[in-house]
Amino acid sequence: MSDATDAAADSSVTVADRERHARDPVRRVALDCVVAGIEAAHPQRVVADALALDDGRLSVASVDGATTTRDLDEYDRVLVGGAGNAAGHFAAAVERLLGDRIDDGAVVTDDPVETERIAVLPGDHPTPSDRGVESARRVRAIAADAGESDLVIGLITGGGSALLAAPATGIGLDDLRATTEALLASGATISEINAVRKHLSAVKGGGLARAAAPADALGLAVSDVTGDDPAVIASGPLSADPTTYADALAVLDRYGIDAPAAVTDRLERGAAGELAETPGPGDPPFDGAGVDVRIVASARTALNAAREVAAERGYDPLVLSSRVRGEAREAAKTHAAVAEECRAAGEPVEPPALVLSAGEVTVTLGEEHGEGGPNQEFALSAAVELDAAGPDGAGVAVASVDTDGVDGATDAAGALVDDRLVDGGRDGSLDPGSAARALDAHDAYPTLDEAEALLRTGPTGTNVNDLRAVAIGSGESRSEGTK
Repeated sequence: MSDATDAAADSSVTVADRERHARDPVRRVALDCVVAGIEAAHPQRVVADALALDDGRLSVASVDGATTTRDLDEYDRVLVGGAGNAAGHFAAAVERLLGDRIDDGAVVTDDPVETERIAVLPGDHPTPSDRGVESARRVRAIAADAGESDLVIGLITGGGSALLAAPATGIGLDDLRATTEALLASGATISEINAVRKHLSAVKGGGLARAAAPADALGLAVSDVTGDDPAVIASGPLSADPTTYADALAVLDRYGIDAPAAVTDRLERGAAGELAETPGPGDPPFDGAGVDVRIVASARTALNAAREVAAERGYDPLVLSSRVRGEAREAAKTHAAVAEECRAAGEPVEPPALVLSAGEVTVTLGEEHGEGGPNQEFALSAAVELDAAGPDGAGVAVASVDTDGVDGATDAAGALVDDRLVDGGRDGSLDPGSAARALDAHDAYPTLDEAEALLRTGPTGTNVNDLRAVAIGSGESRSEGTK
């Protein structure tokens, strides 16, 4: 097979009970759009599209259209390090391209694959683990072994903040776990969460670049954060850190987080100037041209693929935003309102239409909460909000997924719902009251599971965060049994 054919095969996504989920045209196009988006952002596809090796020269095309090159023959060794949900697949794809030009390497992931030259090491997500700490130390050791005539290639994807867990001096794994869990439940943005994690780590916030100096470093990043800031992706191990210890303390204060004593002590000492700051812009090793990070895939990669599928099916595609954020249930209300406006008035796009968005929605948890994830909560909230369909086929379907295949701490990637799912309990639909109570309890998983609305893909091998497709029909017939 050709490289392109290999990449397509390696990046395919399997959805459990796909035919049942795609039982009418509107539901089918919503599902096909999110699947196409996930597949387009898989590292096998990304490396095939964005990287090339020609007579020893490695060229990298960024999502912003810029291209950078490295002459590998100018280096004594090429070393690889990295972390993230998709880092194993990324490593396998880079191995396929570079082959024996790679001298050593290791990445940390929770989705392992077989490789030959780059060790794929275990870690855990979304909270760090003992094995993740051990694996992260090996990645750091490889970077620290690099000399002035070596090149360190960093493979960085979403999930790397938890997986690349190398605690700073005086911080224990339990301290990291407790702080991470509190931050994830607080409703803080990923930028705020990572500002704290950078200042508790030996590798985040430019720490891996500092370890690799004076070697050159080329970071290849698959972005899972809104805005695609390389300093935020995986907490920026190869990027200058614009945040400070004082910023990290402010995050804990803003969200009322009672962090372990070791954490607050370190942050307070750092804010008082007793500890060295993470390297910022203009500090070594970022004061020259030796460190460069390129975004090779992002939510836009997924959105563009989804938009193409929609257009091919005769749906007018509209990208609402690649930066949707905030509380999941509130963001869902806006999407539902846009869908209803399309159906009622043909604005901002005339049905049949496909409204797409990406980004990262969050859920603020209380002490008592059920089971679910942001995309499940988004889907259930959208189903509650949507007006019931009028003429057959004029309905709305909403697919919302986390592109890594794991929404929250569940076995589902997200959910696919339509405007008949919450309809007074008639014909197998959900009762509005029970659906609302599930939302209030942050317990979307069992409700959606009972309604057979959960989308299960297993780990997808990529992570560009949330992806949503809202399909608005214009009159095609719907099959019997549609809820």
